[in-house]
Amino acid sequence: MSQVPEPIFAPTVVAIPPTNAHRDFMLLPDGELRHYGQEPILHADHTVSVRINMIRSFDNGRNWQFEYVDTPSPGGTVRSPWSGDYLTVFGFATLEDARHVLDHDSSYSARSLCDRPGLWLFRSRKGPDGPFTARFLGDEALHIQRQPLALRNRRRWILPFEIRKENVVDGGILYSDDDGEHWTRVWIKRPPVHEIAWPHKGYRWRHPGLEPVVAEYDDGRLHMLLRTSTDYHWECFSTDGGESWTDPAPSRFYSVATMPNLLALSGGRMLAIWNNTTPLPERDHDLQPELDETGRDGTWEDVFTNRDALHAAISDDGGRTWRGFRELALNACRNDIDFRSSGGTWDSLDKSIHQNQAFELADGNVIVAFGQHSRCRRIVIFNPRWLDETGREDDFTAGLDNWSIHQYLKSITGGFRGIAGHCSYNRRPGVALVPHPDGIPREVLQIARHPDPRLLHEKEGAVWNFPAARRGRLKLKLRLNPGSAGVRISLCDRWFNPVDPVIDSFAVFTLELDSAGRLARCPAFEPGVWGELILEYDQEAGICHFTVGEKTGSVPLNLDTVNGVSYLHLQSLADGSDPDGVFLESVSMTKLQ
Repeated sequence: MSQVPEPIFAPTVVAIPPTNAHRDFMLLPDGELRHYGQEPILHADHTVSVRINMIRSFDNGRNWQFEYVDTPSPGGTVRSPWSGDYLTVFGFATLEDARHVLDHDSSYSARSLCDRPGLWLFRSRKGPDGPFTARFLGDEALHIQRQPLALRNRRRWILPFEIRKENVVDGGILYSDDDGEHWTRVWIKRPPVHEIAWPHKGYRWRHPGLEPVVAEYDDGRLHMLLRTSTDYHWECFSTDGGESWTDPAPSRFYSVATMPNLLALSGGRMLAIWNNTTPLPERDHDLQPELDETGRDGTWEDVFTNRDALHAAISDDGGRTWRGFRELALNACRNDIDFRSSGGTWDSLDKSIHQNQAFELADGNVIVAFGQHSRCRRIVIFNPRWLDETGREDDFTAGLDNWSIHQYLKSITGGFRGIAGHCSYNRRPGVALVPHPDGIPREVLQIARHPDPRLLHEKEGAVWNFPAARRGRLKLKLRLNPGSAGVRISLCDRWFNPVDPVIDSFAVFTLELDSAGRLARCPAFEPGVWGELILEYDQEAGICHFTVGEKTGSVPLNLDTVNGVSYLHLQSLADGSDPDGVFLESVSMTKLQ
């Protein structure tokens, strides 16, 4: 007797993609899922080739099987709703890129059909297993990060692209009205690049708009999000099927140098998947001797510190309002002390979870493939109703799975440095779970400071996500240990690093519990004694009230946000050693109407 699988609600890991997520995941009309990948093969003559493989599922992503692909394949493709053909488009800067192999086994890749660099269309009239033909579309090697999108309101393909010339990036879309045989190019105006201003002392990677993604609302409007070096994804819209676009403007989606995604769901809903994160302030790159000129002047990046949390939000009113802003995943290797080098570099130089691709399944769930390295990439399934939850709680019985706690070790940063990693610091856990001081058989979180000259920032911190709300209530059971310097408590609209040195300037509300037990300068805690802190915030009223027993007070709005509060950020206040710190036993959040 077959068993009915348990329903999935919250994000649940079901598989590991065989390659970086962004365009090799596909959903077939009969419900089959495939994620293509590549396996390196080292030959006796020290040459390397690539063999195409895939994982596939026939039960809405619950179970997967691995297979080699023994017929020439371009990897992931999309099915035309008009002809039934399977097709995809690639841009290749060199012939080696086009063939995608070095010396052996070129027959495993349909890209071996290409005889020159440029833009190529691959098409199969028989199905996703081929055979495929390759059609040359033009000389420009456009960088294609997504699969073509078939519009629902007209017979048209839309395909976002980017192209880099002399270290300047331009983006746009291609559209085709003859099922991919011919394409028209439309350019998008460049968003601005990052400039040095407080709190930054150096440039971010100064690209003006990469990796565009496009989705279609029920009314036919097209919504584009662009990756930029500013604090936001920028967005633009089209009402004529992509032939013209509004000038790009900052969206409500915070993020820096990460890949956004939009997915139209049934029932007129739109899903956004992105990193709702802000990196550490840029250092003075002139004080980083390991950087070359391109790392110092923003031509390339020196380090990524905001690619460890992936988020989702949903809209059911054509993108006017959004709710959720919840963590789909935290990077599984986010605390690794050998973060830079663990797992090697063949797979990917970048251990991030920002690249992603998603589909709505027949059972109403959403499946998301994300990540750039086998150490951190995953496939998860969740029910969109999970984004409508109105609260969350944690008492550490599941450990620190739901928390960001890492600190950064001073490391050699910069671009492509082989086994030493790519644009990243090594890490270590900061705050820790310790035995309950009352002898209860459970653990509590200790937020302290342990001086270590190897660290970029010594103050320990902890970051926890909950459903976004403009009015809400948090309860924290805390103990200020005798002699402790205290803790900063911040409510934020996005993920900030646990060690962020300027969190108090960007939090929606922030207050300090000092060494004397004063909360926002009001007597509240007795050192060594547990107390329940209740924070009740209201962005419309511009105030956060706090209560500890019979003691009350309030703090004003520090920085408003359209998205609401979705994060608790805790950080040690100590300027020097503070081995005892503050204990947190439990936390809960409830959205208020």
